[in-house]
Amino acid sequence: MISKQRRFNSVAAAAVLLLASGAVSADLAVLQYHHVSNETPASTSTTPSLFRNQIDMVQSLDIDVKPLESATKEALDGDLNESQQVAITFDDAYSSVYTFAAPLLLEKGLPFTIFVNSQAIDDQDRGSMTWEQLEELASHPEVTIGNHSLDHGHLARKPNEAEAQWHERVSHSLDASAARIEEKLGVTPTLFAYPYGEYDSELEKLIEDRQWLAYGQQSGPIGAQSAKTRLPRFPMATSFGQLSSLKDKLMSKALPVDAASLPDGIFKDNPPELRFSLPANMPTKALSCYGSGVGQLVVKSDEAEGAVMVTADRAFDSRRFRYNCTYPASEGRFYWQSVQWIDLSKPED
Repeated sequence: MISKQRRFNSVAAAAVLLLASGAVSADLAVLQYHHVSNETPASTSTTPSLFRNQIDMVQSLDIDVKPLESATKEALDGDLNESQQVAITFDDAYSSVYTFAAPLLLEKGLPFTIFVNSQAIDDQDRGSMTWEQLEELASHPEVTIGNHSLDHGHLARKPNEAEAQWHERVSHSLDASAARIEEKLGVTPTLFAYPYGEYDSELEKLIEDRQWLAYGQQSGPIGAQSAKTRLPRFPMATSFGQLSSLKDKLMSKALPVDAASLPDGIFKDNPPELRFSLPANMPTKALSCYGSGVGQLVVKSDEAEGAVMVTADRAFDSRRFRYNCTYPASEGRFYWQSVQWIDLSKPED
């Protein structure tokens, strides 16, 4: 078996060759939705008209819409070749997905994934689908059901939470939801979406032990350098999903950086420092990074270690924020890498 480091070295070498030749291979852009409605909270909603226009743009660009699991595995294996792909996901199984988004996608024969937090369905929380509606959707070959935890709780280990207590709490959330989905829908979920996109290295280990693929809410495409337990998605709420920037996201490439070597998002110093290495022929000066609510970030380089350091010039006051970095590629496309940071000292949602 090829070691992880050896595999990454070969991937990085391939990326250098692509950069030198001017060619840009394909990766997988995963789109993340919650509500598709004009009536729900703007921060987690995509208007129906924008959603339709987004899907129209995907099709007009002749990008293949693929099932999430198989496309993710192909992207991680570097098997997409020249065919850029997109996958469509919905978190929380909201009723607006059933009434508007799902019929549109099924009419077009496009596959999509719904991540279910099972307690909300059992409790019939306002705005959630029913098990009967999910069963109807799951009967279509285009639809995959994923796990989104039992109760959508924050799963990263809390400050001062004992390891054994955390392990019991989170294991129950992961496994009870998976069992409930299997009981009600007859499917065994192997795809997981982190509530709020929050994870830490201990949680990633639990995901790895279950041999699941896990998706966050940090933006960027999935490529051969991505990590199975921290897969990126592009949030598509109205404020993030405007058509003016959608093409860049759909056509983006994963920055040739070993995603498993990046921080898990838990930090001590505010603002945190993001540190990684670029291939030798990618000059640091072409890298642009931005932080949530603070604009452009300071980018420095350590030539002796071949490292790039990215940080904000002031502290953040929110529980979650992102560093988004892009790098120009040929054909007007961009390499993309993002980290979502979590300030565990801030209140939970």
